[in-house]
Amino acid sequence: MAVIVHLRIPPTSFELGRILELEESGTVELENMVPLGEKAVPFLSVNDEVREAFEQNVSNHPSVEHIVEVTSHDGERLYSLDWDVSRDVFLQGVIDLGGQLLGATGTLNAWEFEIRFPTHGALSDFQEYCSNAHIPLEVGRIYNPVRPGTGMWYGVTEAQRETLMRAVQGGYYSIPRRMSTQDLATDLDISDQAVTERLRRAIVTLTENTLIAMEEELDEKFE
Repeated sequence: MAVIVHLRIPPTSFELGRILELEESGTVELENMVPLGEKAVPFLSVNDEVREAFEQNVSNHPSVEHIVEVTSHDGERLYSLDWDVSRDVFLQGVIDLGGQLLGATGTLNAWEFEIRFPTHGALSDFQEYCSNAHIPLEVGRIYNPVRPGTGMWYGVTEAQRETLMRAVQGGYYSIPRRMSTQDLATDLDISDQAVTERLRRAIVTLTENTLIAMEEELDEKFE
């Protein structure tokens, strides 16, 4: 079963942390790691207040081939970084052991990661890998992303999935609402009451098998 772990490590303990040298008040969010060919290209979000120092520090680093500004919105800039991930022992270990980076935030003193591994065994192997590589890890929360036995659809039936997805895509939950339950009923060739019941059951099942399941998992760990 998949497991999600929250980790904290010093910036100097991995190559990307050393590349993204930050000023005292700076913060960088690692949005994603996108595989392109043999490379894993990170996408980084940086506040406008520190962008000039950030760009200069990163551009001058010998491991960086290119840094490209992708978008700018509401005081934040998104960059893509062209570099050799194989030089980063920490992130290469995440990749080799089947980990998926869900998010990361870096400051002057520490980086915090949220990583999903396919099994608890893979997470244990990663911890041993980091220990052998002398990478100090501070392990925080560890939890399963969904309730066991619910499958890849979190226990939601095919009919419920179809109804909920059409409702979301069609604008039933938009403000202002772009479609009604009657519109959905006509589209699906079922009754208005059946639409309402499917949506109710889908939302309850999703909530029970994800958010509530994660909360119960955390409660058990801290009892």
